Amino acid sequence: QVRLVESEGGLVQAGGSLLLSCAASGRTFSNNVMGWFRQAPGSDYEWVAAINWSGDTTFYGDSVKGRFTISRDNAKNTVYLQMNMLKPGDTARYYCAVDTNRRYLSGRYYRTDEYDYWGQGTRVTVSS
Repeated sequence: QVRLVESEGGLVQAGGSLLLSCAASGRTFSNNVMGWFRQAPGSDYEWVAAINWSGDTTFYGDSVKGRFTISRDNAKNTVYLQMNMLKPGDTARYYCAVDTNRRYLSGRYYRTDEYDYWGQGTRVTVSS
């Protein structure tokens, strides 16, 4: 059974930092694109970041560019999201996901329907 499990989020003050991790089990995803999405209350899913299979290519949504960093450790089957300079607008539930049909960041890697496996999400709240 495939599982993606995000680390616990939490409450952070504006300007602070938080590191999220997402550990996969049940199969290896070292050859697949992995991504992070978020959903604020009452809003649609927003693509946050994606990383190619080897970790040498990363793309970010405009709202987090320059503040967030996605990385991966294929030996641990884990993807990370380092979030710096957090803002109240970053408050959301964060989800990791895997696209088993894609190794490289081409095409529609920013769409939720491109991803096959999802974590349960972890809540991040940024206070002003």
